[in-house]
Amino acid sequence: MSFDGSFTHAMVHELNSLLQSGRITKIHQPYDNEVIITFRANRKNFPVLLSAHPNYARVQVTKIPYANPAVPTNFTMMLRKYLDGAILNSIKQVENDRIINFSFSKRNELGDIDELLLAVEIMGRRSNIILLNNTTKVIIDTIKHINADQNRYRLLLPGATYITPPSQNKQNPFTDSSEAYKIDLEKYPNQEVLADELRKNYQGINKETSLELANYLHLHPSDSAFTDFFDKFEHPEPVMTTQKKKPTYTAFPYATLEGQVQHFDSLSALLDAFYVANAQRDRVIQKAGNLVRVVKNDLKKNRNKLKKLNQTLQSSEKADSYKIKGEILTTYLNRVKRGMTEITLPNYYEDNHDIKILLSNQISPSQNAQKYFKKYQKSKNAVHYVSEQLEKTHQEIDYLDNIMTQIELANPQDLDEIREELEKEGYLKPNQKKKKQKRLQHSKPETFHATDGTQISVGKNDTQNDRLTLKTAKKSDIWLHTQKISGSHVIIHSSDPSEQTISEAANLAAYFSKAQLSSHVPVDYVSVKKVHKPNGAKPGLVIYEGQSTILVDPDEKLVNQLRK
Repeated sequence: MSFDGSFTHAMVHELNSLLQSGRITKIHQPYDNEVIITFRANRKNFPVLLSAHPNYARVQVTKIPYANPAVPTNFTMMLRKYLDGAILNSIKQVENDRIINFSFSKRNELGDIDELLLAVEIMGRRSNIILLNNTTKVIIDTIKHINADQNRYRLLLPGATYITPPSQNKQNPFTDSSEAYKIDLEKYPNQEVLADELRKNYQGINKETSLELANYLHLHPSDSAFTDFFDKFEHPEPVMTTQKKKPTYTAFPYATLEGQVQHFDSLSALLDAFYVANAQRDRVIQKAGNLVRVVKNDLKKNRNKLKKLNQTLQSSEKADSYKIKGEILTTYLNRVKRGMTEITLPNYYEDNHDIKILLSNQISPSQNAQKYFKKYQKSKNAVHYVSEQLEKTHQEIDYLDNIMTQIELANPQDLDEIREELEKEGYLKPNQKKKKQKRLQHSKPETFHATDGTQISVGKNDTQNDRLTLKTAKKSDIWLHTQKISGSHVIIHSSDPSEQTISEAANLAAYFSKAQLSSHVPVDYVSVKKVHKPNGAKPGLVIYEGQSTILVDPDEKLVNQLRK
């Protein structure tokens, strides 16, 4: 389900119950299209996410941790200038559209009270967050600047007058007095046709909501059915319904949706659970910037190199045939005449079966024999060189493949260390501006707790993995890693964990690996004292011996349970 107008209505109702008369205490913009504003209300702090993401636009209270950039954006600075310490007057929805207006009051430098409005427009790729003077309607700034070339109807630029998006000329289902909902149900026995008709007449209801409304009207053919249905959005029972691994969120259980139902205490908690994977993944891709491009390009180069090396190795395997031909030519040199392009001679290495030998007519018989000996020596030398290069290239591919897995599994705050590692290893040029900034603080491995309470640590990048395994963990702790598969280092902080704890830790190792979507994943586990790092090895690379192996199926639900 998308964040439609009806869900927006329910969210505004929830936010008003939490943030009434609250004061803004913090403003951050951790990602390009998203702002976190922390409100202090009822002696509690509420981090409110305002997202103008083209795919995940929404407004909610969030408990998902986020990393603040070292340097705030211009939009953040503008929000702080005008809204830091401001008092929230109201949160209102525009009709039943996906527009939420936060109204604030704040004294300016002269001591006068400024009335300010923060409009959040949830409209797919056209989503935006706009700060304006609520008295003059002049835009102060927007998270996305939209000029006349992009939108002829309205400008969304500092100094322009704010114009709301064009109306669709549909009724607001929460305040409709036209009684347009009193449709002759006998004319619409097909619920999908009725749902289409409802969407034509009413604002802010998407396909899922219109189908549920059509079903409700058929099941409850009374004058109050329409109003009763929309009253449910003011008393939500948030649920996520999952069918064929596809989750859908709704403000209350929909009879028209089938699947496994998960209940939540609030709409915000529901959205955190729904968006945590997709939104987090998108944030990582966004913040990763050129990391993915650089790693993919290097992987492609090394895989092409590996292909060529294997081809060279195959051709080098003919070395012995060159030696045999050279020796046979030398033995029967008296039969070879200058100017011949080929000759057939008995091969005494294979019971004197005939062997055809190609010759150059430009050189003498002796020189032809020497030419084959030179080819033999060159091929022999190539085998040694190519074998060395093959080993190095395999190591390079394994390392880059591991880095790619780390990027795919990373939280946004883990990426800085991955970037720093790639700079140290020479894959990226160091950012001179960042070098002058304060050295980045090392992030910590994620902590989980087994069912029996045993602490388990999971490294999310090579820096964390090396530090966790080689410095933090005790020699008696248990180390786990997917067998011959890129993934995280996992440490059970116990010398004698239970079988259940080992199984749970192995599940974490499999989940935070390239085999996350696989089944029967082999995971090795061994005492930390048996894990070593070879001299000169790349970050994250270790060797071990004496391990045991367990097969597990990665389980996201279990991972979330252990996280809590």
